[in-house]
Amino acid sequence: MARTLTTGAPWRVILVFAVPLLLGNVVQQLYQVADAIVVGRHLGVDSLAAVGATGSLLFLLLGFSWGVTSGLAIPTAQAFGARDHDAVRRSVATGTLITGAMSIVLTVGAPIIAGPALELLQTPPELLPEATVFTQVSFLGASTMMFFNYLSAIIRAIGDSRTPLVFLTVACGLNIALVLVMVGVLDWGVAGAALATVVAQAVSVALCLEFVRRRVPVLHVRRADWRVTRADVSEHLRVGLPMGFQASIIAIGTLTVQVALNSLGAGAVAAYTTGARVDSLAVALLQSLGLAVSMFTAQNLGGRRPDRIRRGVVQATWMSIAAALVLGALLILFGSHLVGLFVGDAAGAESVVADAALMLTINGLTYTALGVLFVLRGALQGLGHTMVPTITGVIELVMRVGAAVVLGSMFGFVGVVWSNPLAWLGAVVLLVPAYVREHRRLARMRVEPRTATPTTPIQVVGPVDGSMTVDTVVTGAIPVQDAAAEVGGGKRRRRGIRSLRTRTRTGVRGRDGSCV
Repeated sequence: MARTLTTGAPWRVILVFAVPLLLGNVVQQLYQVADAIVVGRHLGVDSLAAVGATGSLLFLLLGFSWGVTSGLAIPTAQAFGARDHDAVRRSVATGTLITGAMSIVLTVGAPIIAGPALELLQTPPELLPEATVFTQVSFLGASTMMFFNYLSAIIRAIGDSRTPLVFLTVACGLNIALVLVMVGVLDWGVAGAALATVVAQAVSVALCLEFVRRRVPVLHVRRADWRVTRADVSEHLRVGLPMGFQASIIAIGTLTVQVALNSLGAGAVAAYTTGARVDSLAVALLQSLGLAVSMFTAQNLGGRRPDRIRRGVVQATWMSIAAALVLGALLILFGSHLVGLFVGDAAGAESVVADAALMLTINGLTYTALGVLFVLRGALQGLGHTMVPTITGVIELVMRVGAAVVLGSMFGFVGVVWSNPLAWLGAVVLLVPAYVREHRRLARMRVEPRTATPTTPIQVVGPVDGSMTVDTVVTGAIPVQDAAAEVGGGKRRRRGIRSLRTRTRTGVRGRDGSCV
């Protein structure tokens, strides 16, 4: 259900909001792991490598769409934080139209270029047929992925991160069952693995729509809301497009890594694919904190609580660093055992496990940089800033391409693996000073809470002998500080700044009816 993120201890609000996101990411990664296990064990290492060879191309186009749909929900969160429900509905209508248009373009155009694009990426010839089929089926069902991402984003924008988790879990369970049937029983090959994902995501879209219809009236779009203006579209694209381009920039770097891996052979592709599957489970936690910070920041910006934004971002940064240290240690210690689940005793499995474990060790040592990157970038995006996050994406591109090309040619697989950590470190170098400047700017902003709380009674002082009457007019909301404010000094009892649900204005009338 809808929940405000503008009250309560910031670290606790962010953590509670992030836990369902984390579980959702873990569930999603687990079903991708299940896909990989089924494909690897039923179809062989080459089929697993073929699916892995499509990852960069899928990320380039689907990642752009995911970034845009996530960005479209930020104006929705800001409007919800400001308690402007009309603006929330207009935002939902605008985002839906943009998502629909992008779905049509992607579904029609992407399958056509799938084969030539994979050839351009120097996909090994023995992997090309299966890689092309997997990519085409995935693109044909791209609209289901896009609408599920968008619906989940707007539900999270109103403070509900649990419901998308429930629907995602159902879809993932269905996906695993369908993969077992389509690949293991029906023997549809990698096409069956891709089709299973498309069907499962279509079910999740239907569940989201039904939930919004029954339980979330604030997201019910009326006929008048569909009359979006050019200004509405521009405002949403101003946030959405840079987030999409940022994902695409990162994907271009990933494509370069893929080309470098393809030149090293199917064994290197398989090792990187399996290592990335395990790595993504750890990255899911850090990514969830970043997304939670983005929504927390957007709602508090709309609710005019810069003080909460400052504390929340700092607290989230420390949480991400602590989580990164724990996750890195776990992957370094147990990464090889997890990788072994993918390949079993297949031919060439030993070298695949060794290379993948090395990749996990290198990544695990630099997770702290990734954690800081997610939190600070999420904060800037939630505040509506697009330039710095986009520039950091360019920095990641340069660092990733440089490492893949230069270090890859010098040190082979190890050099390619270093491309991700170096990209994270390069982005953090810019993000830290950029957020510090924003942190100082927020300190100069006035705190004008718009949080809805129970009405505070106002005592009317004056004659009580009937010589006057009191007219009460309900208009807006006014802040009332009933205890030590969150922004105050002293013991800083965090009972917060409340505000009235209504503003009460009293007019005093004399016996002749004139207003005094």
